[in-house]
Amino acid sequence: MRTIDTIVIGAGHAGLAVSRLLTGAGRDHVVIERGRIAERWRTERWDSLRLVNPNWMLRLPGWEYDGPDPDGYLSAGRFVRHLVQYAESFGAPVVSEATVLELTQASAGGYRVVTDRGTWRARHVVIATGPHGAPRVPGGLGAAEVLTANNYRSPGLLAPGGVLVIGASSSGVQIADELNRAGRQVHLSVGRHTRMPRCYRGMDIFWWLESIGRLARTIDDVRDPAAARREPSMQLIGHRPGGRPRAVDLPTLQSAGVRLLGRFYGMDGSRALFRSDLAGTAAAADLRMHRLLDAVDEYIACTGLTSEVPAGVRPSSLVAPAQSVDLSMAGIGTVLVATGYRPEYPWLQLPIVGPDGHIQQDRGMTAAPGVYVVGQRFQHRRDSGFIDGARHDAHTVVQHLLTACTVESAR
Repeated sequence: MRTIDTIVIGAGHAGLAVSRLLTGAGRDHVVIERGRIAERWRTERWDSLRLVNPNWMLRLPGWEYDGPDPDGYLSAGRFVRHLVQYAESFGAPVVSEATVLELTQASAGGYRVVTDRGTWRARHVVIATGPHGAPRVPGGLGAAEVLTANNYRSPGLLAPGGVLVIGASSSGVQIADELNRAGRQVHLSVGRHTRMPRCYRGMDIFWWLESIGRLARTIDDVRDPAAARREPSMQLIGHRPGGRPRAVDLPTLQSAGVRLLGRFYGMDGSRALFRSDLAGTAAAADLRMHRLLDAVDEYIACTGLTSEVPAGVRPSSLVAPAQSVDLSMAGIGTVLVATGYRPEYPWLQLPIVGPDGHIQQDRGMTAAPGVYVVGQRFQHRRDSGFIDGARHDAHTVVQHLLTACTVESAR
């Protein structure tokens, strides 16, 4: 058994951010990764995917984007290279191709991390595996009957025919848009979603979210923390054909020929069943969006900013959808599920997982002394789950870890 001060589990952006800070502090540690650096971005993203946040937001401890297109959006492949270069810049001690099998308390103190490449004992463990676990598959659909978004790669690899996409958050609308542009007939089942314009009053929406302080809002400021952490991802796409940002909201998709449906709730033979809730769901998303845009307008008025004339944001006036679709009759050859992920930690043998399956934490600290988490959705700030926001939680966790070490040494 090898002994080390700190183990970081996961070599994505959050784990590397923690590693960079530990390296700067001279702390002996390793980063254990089940595959390669940024493995999910390599193997669980579709070919054409681009980040939804602008490149200027790629800020990590000691590292940020310095390329020629700060207002562009990196492809998934280019982002992988970005993280590999980040790791190389400080010699991140990454142990690749090492799957964690078990994390338990060690009998002699500290923690025992068992991997398929050996066992480690550490005083501290930082879990940086991110918010993704196992894909959520709606009840009524057998796992063998669907393709989940993490396994989708491109339109040409799907079975012939139309596609039913279930889920209209970021991944769902982007995949529906790509399939529609490839000539597939697309049916899109819409549940609760977050509508947002790509640009507003001449600036990317993320510029406004940062400027008005929404990304820095903490979990202590919200009325319902559990609901805030379940908030759907924004309907955005990171493409700028001809230099102009493109929208992927429901009115845009419908006008392009995508057939919208309400929330999926089951199958009756070959017939997929949907609730008659599309209009209400879209209206609620519009209301939340306009509350945010009103806050942007108020910020502009209070600060005296000069801006371009805002482009109008259309209300979601949608055609009343069908309440069922016979997949065979409609020629649908693929059902693609993009309804998010549920937490999954089969290797975590510590009493820090709540009834909902999520790791219970406060600003990254758990009930197990010396065990931390980074990279969760709304971990503390609203941007905690974004690439840019993980740096704040990484700083908090590493500072706590180093302070705890100082206190222990003084005893």
